[in-house]
Amino acid sequence: MDTLIREFKKRGRYLIAPLLGSLALVYLGYYGIQGDGGLLAWIQRGQDVAEAKQHLQVEQAKRDALAHRVALLRPDSLDLDLLDERARAVLNLVKPGEMILLERPADG
Repeated sequence: MDTLIREFKKRGRYLIAPLLGSLALVYLGYYGIQGDGGLLAWIQRGQDVAEAKQHLQVEQAKRDALAHRVALLRPDSLDLDLLDERARAVLNLVKPGEMILLERPADG
């Protein structure tokens, strides 16, 4: 039994470095995939960026539509129909005999 323990100690010295190296590779590999800066986090950030770009396009389209309506209300390019529409909506006024059709605002 004594010789067996001595043999393990003798050969164990040669196994420590490869064992520690293997453990270091496993550690680095795991955190290279699962860690905060790993592969899975990188893929998730890419998906988040794509989603944010899509949301940005929707919001820019809304902004452009509002900017167009505002441009129509400027004195140099005044659209009288739009002015009449906004005045009636804000003041709640109608002419006698007119019929009003109201649209529901889109959920968004």
